This record gives sequence, C-alpha cells and structure tokens, in this order.
Amino acid sequence: MEQRRQDAAARLEEWKIDALLVSSPANVRYLSGYSGSNGVILLAANEAHFFTDPRYGLEASQNITCKVHVAKGPLIKAAAAILQSKRWKKIGFESASLRVEEYNALKDAVSLGFSLHPLGRVIEQQRMVKSADEIDRIRKSVLANSEAYSRTLKRIKPGAKENDIAAELEFQMRMLGAEKPAFETIVAAGARSALPHAHPTGHRLQENELLLIDMGASLDGYASDMTRVCYTGAPPKRVRDLYRAVLEAQLAALNAVRAGVTAGKVDAAARDVLKQHKLDRAFLHSTGHGLGLEIHEPPRIARKDKTRLRTGMVITIEPGAYIDGLGGVRIEDTILVTESGCEVLTPTPKEFVSI
Repeated sequence: MEQRRQDAAARLEEWKIDALLVSSPANVRYLSGYSGSNGVILLAANEAHFFTDPRYGLEASQNITCKVHVAKGPLIKAAAAILQSKRWKKIGFESASLRVEEYNALKDAVSLGFSLHPLGRVIEQQRMVKSADEIDRIRKSVLANSEAYSRTLKRIKPGAKENDIAAELEFQMRMLGAEKPAFETIVAAGARSALPHAHPTGHRLQENELLLIDMGASLDGYASDMTRVCYTGAPPKRVRDLYRAVLEAQLAALNAVRAGVTAGKVDAAARDVLKQHKLDRAFLHSTGHGLGLEIHEPPRIARKDKTRLRTGMVITIEPGAYIDGLGGVRIEDTILVTESGCEVLTPTPKEFVSI
C-alpha cells in the first residue's frame, strides 16, 4: 500500500496540486487496504493521512500504515482541520465520487487558505495495471465464480424460477469463499434474454428456451465476471446460428487482444464479425471493460476508446446479440492482457449446452 501511495504522490506535481483528497471507496481501499464503509485519505508528497470514524478506529490503527485519524464528526471536516495546519495551497479532489455536501464542507473551509481543484479518475488510471498479488486474487475470484456456475448448472431444470437460480448461484459463490456477488446476478430466460441487463423475476424456465446467466463473485475484494448461455432442449437452427456468430465474435476479439493494441480495435474485431452475420445492430453494448476492486473499471473496450492495452490489465470480453421475440446470446470471459496476446482466466467451457 505504501508503494501505491508513493506512486500516486509522485504525480501530484503533474496534476498541479499539493495534496489529493481521496474519497472513492475503491480508491481508498487500493491506497490503504481499508475495506470499511467510511474512510477518506489525504495524500501529500511526503505524508498521508487516513480518516475514519470510531467504529473502525481500532481496525484502522492496527492495519493501516499511514497516519490514522479517528473523527467523531464528518470526515471531511477532520481533513479540513489537517489542511488548516499545513501550507498546502492547491487541494485536488475526486470529482466523480465526492458528494455535494462534502464538497460544500470543503468549500466552506477555503477561507483557511487553500483552493480546490477537481480531478478526473487519476487513481483509477493507476489501478488499471494490476500487481501480481491483484492478479492472483482475481484468479481466485474467477475460479470460485466458475465453480459456482458449474454446481448450479447441474441443478437447473425447466420449471425453475429465475430468482431461485440467481439465489443458488450466489449461495454457491459464498460457499466457495466469496464475500458477495460482484454485481446483481443476471438470470434471464426465453425472450427476456434479449434484455442485456435483465433483473431476475419469478418467470419459470420453460422447455425450448434460452437461458442467459451473467454472474460475478467478489472474493478478497476483487471481482470476476462471466456470461454463459444454455438452452432447454434441442436448440433450433436460428438459435444455434446466433450462438455461433456471437462465439465467433468473442474469439475474434480475444485474438485481437495484446499489449499496445487500442481498446477500440478489440471492440472493432467483435463488431466486424457480427456485421458479417448481419447482427451488428443487435449488439447493444461495448465489448468489455476493466475489472478489479470494482466490477467496472477503465479501460472500456468500446468503439471510441483509444486506451492502449498494457501487460497486466484485466478486462472482460463480452460481445452479444439480442433479438426481440427470440432472445439474446452473450459470451463473456475475464482475461489478462499479456505482451503477445491474452490469457483467458475463465475456465468454464463455451460449448452451447442443452439442459
């Protein structure tokens, strides 16, 4: 954690600030290891201050290596008090995560002699390339997620409710060590599978229906993400063709991944295949996204994203095609970017399964 803080502090001059107030929970965890619900960090060139409330005081003092402050009131006011005692003039803050009331509390303290400067997702940019430890944690999350899917798939039969399938998936994740799902599990059957982010309902799985499952585990703080599609019964040709087209697009995108390639080029590889199958208009979202402490992190694997992939980035590849009245197919893996290509971390097979 100290090295991460040093790396961020080394860029303060580049950002034209004297100190940075970090309020995003994921960024606070990244820089301190703190996983509680109320914490902020004030980061300067040669020092760092962590603020929390009495609920987490003992835990923070035992585990966090920078100066710990336990505040009985708003953390922002406690941070402002430290700012008053320093000679820092330009204070950066995370404009994407600082609440309005927190910003106003800081603004009220401007008379103390400093100015406020909104910054973009600068810590998220630092988080894009994962350390060996982070990659190991993501691997474990991916394996738990895939095993939870495997265990649940054996129990799914026509008549099962979407809600019950989602509950079983999440139960199995926890049994395998996950703290929680990385996001709300998506289970969509039949025509509802054409809704890319469908919420599970009481709909019962019928014979001759598509079943789309998009799931992720959060294990030791790190996310995984996978989507698989199966069919109850023998899939008709139209459904088989749809699945083959999406799988071809996913494999093309995987083949395009390597260090130095832009995220947009990977997205284009998937879109080009779907266009050949006249399914380009049925692809309703981007090809993927980064993940780690959060389920959605930079970079976006999207049309206009010019981010160049780097060794150590962990991203998803998840093209899909959605046809109203028929259903949708999405195939998603979590992958690690390497110098010469990628390593697919998701072990779950991608054959079209009938249940």
